[in-house]
Amino acid sequence: MASEATTAPSMAARELRGLLTNYRRTWRASIFSSVLAPLMSLVALGMSLGKIVDSGPGAHSFGTLDGRPVTYLVFLAPALLANTGMQTALGESMYPVMGAMKWQKTYHAAIASPLSALDVYLGHLLFIGFRILMNCGVFLGTMALFGAVRAAGPAGLGPLLALPAAVLTGLAFAAPVVAWAVTQERDTGFSVVFRFVMIPLFLFSGTFFPVSQLPAMIRPLAYVTPLWHGVDLCRGLALGTATAGSVLLHVAYLSAVVGAGVWYGARTYRRRLNP
Repeated sequence: MASEATTAPSMAARELRGLLTNYRRTWRASIFSSVLAPLMSLVALGMSLGKIVDSGPGAHSFGTLDGRPVTYLVFLAPALLANTGMQTALGESMYPVMGAMKWQKTYHAAIASPLSALDVYLGHLLFIGFRILMNCGVFLGTMALFGAVRAAGPAGLGPLLALPAAVLTGLAFAAPVVAWAVTQERDTGFSVVFRFVMIPLFLFSGTFFPVSQLPAMIRPLAYVTPLWHGVDLCRGLALGTATAGSVLLHVAYLSAVVGAGVWYGARTYRRRLNP
């Protein structure tokens, strides 16, 4: 069995290749979450609700872009892109990890090969990153289809730059959650994460309205969440309002969370797979 010291990117890539090979046979089951879910979100929230917001007293309160008022659809879509990264990450980081550890035993098969526990963790994290990139790419295409993408930022590439920002946002959730999920013997905690972490973050991290409109007491809580940093980064890049300082701050924060998650995951995977 390989030791942690021999871990190399090529070894983690072997785990990733195995997961991708399996995904070639199961990708059809993810069509709803990858395509239909973002489509329904934009129609229900961006277009239907957006028409009500744009015709109400808060109309044209989201700034301007190229001299034109920013509609609620254009304001909301980049935030939903960041949320797609978070939701994909959480969906891929809990039950699939428990399945690989407890039910399907694929982790045990991997560790019986030259792969180390860290290789297994990093390979699975890379696969989740691929899934986040795929889902966010589909969502960005859906945004363009419904007119929610406008050229902004350097060379008009702001919306495209929001894509890696959304992937980084998703990885900031995936890295620590995967590390925690591998330690679980029961799935009770997963429903707690979905109900009391994902949903409140979705509602109160600046997705639907600026965090500045929250009560002053809970505003600081929103500012320290990875999702707020992801939402603000994606929106700032997509609308061309991001500054170099804000981009560096958000990227540094999200990268630090990913790094802390990898540090934690290296230990939890070693304890579970190399008892």
